[in-house]
Amino acid sequence: MSDAMREIRSAAFPPQLRLPRGVLKTLSYSLMHLSVAMSVAYLLTGSWKAALAIGLIEPAVQTLAYTFHERAWARAGAAQGGSPGCGHRYRCAPQT
Repeated sequence: MSDAMREIRSAAFPPQLRLPRGVLKTLSYSLMHLSVAMSVAYLLTGSWKAALAIGLIEPAVQTLAYTFHERAWARAGAAQGGSPGCGHRYRCAPQT
């Protein structure tokens, strides 16, 4: 990136306004998930209203389901000798 482009970018997006990469990645994934869910719903129903409803509800339900899924895997890992709360039997350091 050239110096002029860096200056423009810094002026347009000062460091205090920039979001961390993880936040940007989460936001972009959320938008992609929404667009895919809405597209599939529209193809199946032919209705934009139904597609919008499904597209907004499905990611929320999926997030809730993922939370329970992660908790179950964390418990299973702890039961098999992994670190509690880690969920990965071989990648987490044992707690002493």
